[in-house]
Amino acid sequence: MGRSGASGATGGAAAERSRTGEIGAVKVALLGCGVVGSQVVRLLDEQADELAARVGAPVELAGIAVRRPQRHPEVPAELLTTDAAGLVSRPDVDVVVELMGGIEPARDLLLDALKNGRSVVSANKALLAEEGEALAAAARESGADLYYEASVAGAIPLLRPIQQSLAGDRIRRVAGIVNGTTNFILSAMESTGAGYADALEEAGRLGYAEADPTADVDGYDAASKAAILASLAFHTRVTAADVYREGIRDVTAADIASARALGCTVKLLAICEQVDTADGAAVSARVYPAMIPRSHPLASVSGAFNAVFVEADAAGPLMFYGQGAGGPQTASAVLGDLVAAARNKVIGGRGPRDSAYAHLPVQPMGDVRTRYHVNVDVHDRAGVLAAVATVFADHDVSIATVKQEGRGGDDADHGDGDASPATLVVVTHEAPDAALRATVEALSGLESVRGVASILRVEDLGRPVSALGGPQ
Repeated sequence: MGRSGASGATGGAAAERSRTGEIGAVKVALLGCGVVGSQVVRLLDEQADELAARVGAPVELAGIAVRRPQRHPEVPAELLTTDAAGLVSRPDVDVVVELMGGIEPARDLLLDALKNGRSVVSANKALLAEEGEALAAAARESGADLYYEASVAGAIPLLRPIQQSLAGDRIRRVAGIVNGTTNFILSAMESTGAGYADALEEAGRLGYAEADPTADVDGYDAASKAAILASLAFHTRVTAADVYREGIRDVTAADIASARALGCTVKLLAICEQVDTADGAAVSARVYPAMIPRSHPLASVSGAFNAVFVEADAAGPLMFYGQGAGGPQTASAVLGDLVAAARNKVIGGRGPRDSAYAHLPVQPMGDVRTRYHVNVDVHDRAGVLAAVATVFADHDVSIATVKQEGRGGDDADHGDGDASPATLVVVTHEAPDAALRATVEALSGLESVRGVASILRVEDLGRPVSALGGPQ
């Protein structure tokens, strides 16, 4: 394992040594040594010779900032410090790897590092989704590198292909499963028939869900990742606050069964699209559970795996699949970024710059065209189906299919003055999301409607992005 040592250079010690012809070790400050950080430490030690060969110089730890050094007996004591700010500002540090998470103090630490010419590698999706513009500006002004492949989809090489391999193409859509916890839960509900609560409990028992699963199951984690993907794909600054978000808490076993009956499955999707509207191009970024056809490649992604589908004009559809989380998996992405940053320090190069030249507006969710699958609990009596259909027509929402399930037949009245309950299952054609929401609200006000049991969007991700008004 590498040891610390000061060179006295500022703004990137390895770059200064390269300019003077003295190629020494690239020194790394590691912020955080949890599940991912500990794996980074291990890999730096085990693969030291190979990493040195790839970089052109040894890669060594200058220090590791942690809150409780006593919890890391496997790490040499001289590497551990509780003074993260002091570690970042040390003159021998070339690259700062941030794995501590959260917004503060990570934001100030990374801004300080970048402003002083130290390259940064981060897996902090929440920070990048909220403060990506400030971090990119600091990197641009100082000439330092900012890498964050590990912030989205764990071990899957995704951001680099979008940012570099497809730089000469026009990306139209990025859609996928970017949260392993929710995909495990929905997959368990699909395969076992379990309800949400039981599937969540199983995910926690197996270590796929945190003690507080809010960030995952309510879609916050996926929304941060969607913001990063949309920013890169469409050259527009998109923050997590710009992303429409729904979680999976309200998905029921009945919803899963209804999807199966339609030849679909339910996935929590992050969908980012560039759409042409009446006012010009815009970006749509949204996260919600949706039914997708079983024929789509994303439908077969099960368990805690991630997969992202990218569609570009020239390249066509591309699929990225693999482990979306886990210590060794995420550490792999971190090490890939670290090698790139370290190599640039040695040879005096620079990584790709932030690209946000397009400045496209974010399309309001109400303008996004979607399809709905609606389960409506009704009184099973004459005229109910006609009344429900009228509400849809009044809001210019066309019904694709409707199915009534109940003790009687379609529009049955049992003559006892108290109709039995029934369910209408309605699948719509595409319409603006605001119109669909208004339709559902109006349905709840009908005397013949007992309640709207469930609502799920239906996504056909194989459709083209239209020339006007969003996906068709």
